[in-house]
Amino acid sequence: MARSQNSFLKKQLEQKRLKKKKDKEERKQERKENSAGGSLDDMIMYVDENGNFSSTPPEKKKEE
Repeated sequence: MARSQNSFLKKQLEQKRLKKKKDKEERKQERKENSAGGSLDDMIMYVDENGNFSSTPPEKKKEE
């Protein structure tokens, strides 16, 4: 009798573990789909020679 109880508990623990793993994957997928920002180009800021921030790259000057 103890043997069947042990296997039943093992099955329950396995089911809980699989459910938890599945829920975690679903949450991860949901976060990935609802991500607001994330591209590198959106996060880059440039600094001009005066120390001001801008979202456009500075023009390259030809030095003589």
